[in-house]
Amino acid sequence: MRDLARAKRAPSTPPQIPMSEPPHHAAVPLTPDEQNLRKRMNASEFIFDVEVAYGDLTHLSKVGGRPSLVQYIREIWERRHFIRREARKKVATGHARDRLGLGWLVIRPLLDAIFYVLIFGLVLQAGRGIDNYVAFVVIGVFMFQLTSAAITGGTTALRTSRAMVRAFSFPRASILVAMQLRATLERIPAMIVMLLIIVAWPPHEWPSFTWLLVPVVFLIQTIMNFGVYLIFARLGANLPDFANAVSFVVRILMYTSAVIFPATRFDRFPIAMAIIETNPVYIILDMYRSLLMYNTIPGVQSWLIAAAWAVCLMVLGFVWFWKGEESYAREQ
Repeated sequence: MRDLARAKRAPSTPPQIPMSEPPHHAAVPLTPDEQNLRKRMNASEFIFDVEVAYGDLTHLSKVGGRPSLVQYIREIWERRHFIRREARKKVATGHARDRLGLGWLVIRPLLDAIFYVLIFGLVLQAGRGIDNYVAFVVIGVFMFQLTSAAITGGTTALRTSRAMVRAFSFPRASILVAMQLRATLERIPAMIVMLLIIVAWPPHEWPSFTWLLVPVVFLIQTIMNFGVYLIFARLGANLPDFANAVSFVVRILMYTSAVIFPATRFDRFPIAMAIIETNPVYIILDMYRSLLMYNTIPGVQSWLIAAAWAVCLMVLGFVWFWKGEESYAREQ
């Protein structure tokens, strides 16, 4: 009896499964990558025991890993409602603490345009040869700020959202989509004011059928700006010091885009003129002015070059940003 009681109290040893026997989950057809993973997993006794207890581990994905490009786009699309609400919320609350509120969306570019007209138009006489220098500067300043905001905003986008980036798993490009949507919504009132100014300020630029093509140019610029957001967002995330040089980048781009004086000022410098003529921002601003000031439709070459720049910047910027997806939550 004493021996029987001792036998009942003795802990039973669970049956050991030999490492040479794969679990029944291994019968599922595996891809070559999964086969290599299977070999490494079978070499670990711990992983083998976990798999026997909890099931096949081959199809698990790494937490925080980079999904495929198609899956990445699909995940952004699944969050489209959140992105739209976030953009609208930022537009509504972005100037909530200011007394003039959303009025600053119009006042800021208007003050900049007045400053450049006074300094470059009256003092420096930079508008010689332009019949309507006020319209020239207003169009240039209002529409250039849409691209300059993509440069400055994209550079700090991931740094200012670092807490959310580290806390949640989501496609980081959705932050840039929301920022682009917000910038577009904020620019529409400013564009309306821009059109009213060039109509009301003499010499008046009266609406014509060419104005109907302005939304098409705006769409091209929006696509291009999204690529700019993506490129500068990764630069800002990987090179924190780059944010200190962004103001110089924007300034150089402004002077090489004929924002406040015509590109003919560079006729004596062929290299500089060639750079300006291939600058997509200059091409887009020139298309705006052709439609709004001169009532002419830009040539086919201008449309093709602007569209090519926009698509290339967006595609290349998106792929480059996607490739760095795993690095954005790390400490720099």
